[in-house]
Formats: sequence, structure tokens, C-alpha cells
Amino acid sequence: MKKLMNSLKHELSLFAAATLFVVVCALAWGSPFVGNASAAGTVFANTNTSAQLHTEIFRGTVVRNGTQFLLRDSSGQVFRLDNALQAQSYVGKTVTVTGQIDAATDVIRLQRIAAHGA
Repeated sequence: MKKLMNSLKHELSLFAAATLFVVVCALAWGSPFVGNASAAGTVFANTNTSAQLHTEIFRGTVVRNGTQFLLRDSSGQVFRLDNALQAQSYVGKTVTVTGQIDAATDVIRLQRIAAHGA
């Protein structure tokens, strides 16, 4: 009986440690696939072209979520990229994106995407 209790305690300790590890990693990574991000903090250039849409330059990493391609900046903000064909070859890479952002939906309408430094 004592051996069984020690085994259960050991298994419970391992489970708690694994759970804590997953939570810490999730907090460190942020939320790359969900969020209500705003464009503040990632804008390098801003030219107003209309009241709703304006062209901006962003820098971040392209990530894939199912059929969607997202841009995740260094602060963890996430924007959906509207052109999967342009974005798909940059998954996992740091890029510079030029496009019009719809602030209501956090969707970037891609005009140009390039590997950072290119």
C-alpha cells in the first residue's frame, strides 16, 4: 500500500511539474493565434489614405493557423494577413510587411512582403 501511495505521489508530482512547464511556456510565448491586437507599437511608417484604411509597415514573424497566415510582432500582437499565397513561403521567418490595415478586424491587406533585411 505504501509503495502504491509513493507511486501515486510521484506521478502527481510529475503531472504538476509538466502542467506548470506548459503554463510557463504559454505565458512566455504569448498568444500567437488569438487576441485583439491593435496596430500601435509596430508601425514604422504611416501614411493616411482614408479614414478607415491607411498604409503601414510592420515587422514580425509569419505564423500559420490552419488556413490563415498571421503576422506576430515582437510584442505578441497578432494581425491576420489577407493573402495566403504571398504569405505561405514566409512561415517561421521574420518579415517586413507593407499593407493597409483594417483596424476594426486587425487584417492587413498585403501590398508587399519580404524577408527582413531583403
